[in-house]
Amino acid sequence: MNYGTRARIGMLLPSVNRAAEPDMAAMLPPGVSMHTTRLRLRSSASEHVREMVSSLEQGAELLADAGVDLIVFHCTAASMFAPGFDDEIIGRIEDATGRAATSTSKGCLDAFHAVGARKITLTTPYKQVVNDRETVFLKSHGIEVLSDTAMGISGDGGAMLAVEPEEWQRRVRMQDQPESDAAFISCTAVRAAVAIDAIENEIDKPVVTSNQATLWHALRKIGLDDVVSGYGRLMSLPGASEQAAA
Repeated sequence: MNYGTRARIGMLLPSVNRAAEPDMAAMLPPGVSMHTTRLRLRSSASEHVREMVSSLEQGAELLADAGVDLIVFHCTAASMFAPGFDDEIIGRIEDATGRAATSTSKGCLDAFHAVGARKITLTTPYKQVVNDRETVFLKSHGIEVLSDTAMGISGDGGAMLAVEPEEWQRRVRMQDQPESDAAFISCTAVRAAVAIDAIENEIDKPVVTSNQATLWHALRKIGLDDVVSGYGRLMSLPGASEQAAA
C-alpha cells in the first residue's frame, strides 16, 4: 500500500474531472501519495471559472489537514485563464495554508522549458474561446502557439473522458508543424497521458500533457527526481531550476 512515506501531494481538482486521479495514480513513483479535494466547476465559461476559485481557500485548508507537502491547483483552463491569474491562485493557497503551492500552468511552463520548447502546437477538448485564452497566456510567457484545434466540449467530464487516446494521437499527428518544438495536449480531464509515447514515436518531438507535466513538476518541486517510464521524454528530465544549476 502507498501511504506517502516519501511525500504527499494535494490536488485541487475540478468536480467534473474523471481522468486526473487515475492518470496520477498510474504515474506516481513508489512512496508518493496523491490526495484530492474537488472544487465545483460547471463549465469553462468565465463566470464558472471564477465561481470555482471562489472556494479555493476552503479546499486548500482541507488538503493541508491531510499533511500534504505541496498543494497543486490542477485545472489547465483555469490556471491559464489570464496572465497572472495562476499567481493569484497560488498566493491565496499559500496564504490560507502556509504550505507550498503550484498549478497546472506552472507545471506546463516548467515542462516546456525543460524540453526546450518555444514553439508548440495546442490540441484540446475545449471550446475555441478557451484555446484563445490559453494562447494569450502562453504568449505572455514566451511560448508561441503555431496552430491549435478545439473539440468544442465545455464542462462535460464524461465527454472529455470518452475521447479515445488514439484520437489524441491522430489529432496531434495531423496538426504537427515542421517548425514546432513540442506538442501540447491541454486538459486534465482527458485520457492523453497513455498516448504520449506513441505520439512521440510518430512525430519525434516531446509531448506535454496537463497531467503528465503537472506530476513531473510537482515531484521536482518537492525534491524527488524519480524517472517514470511510459509517459514521454519529460518524465526522465530534471526540473527547470535543476537544469539551470547544472
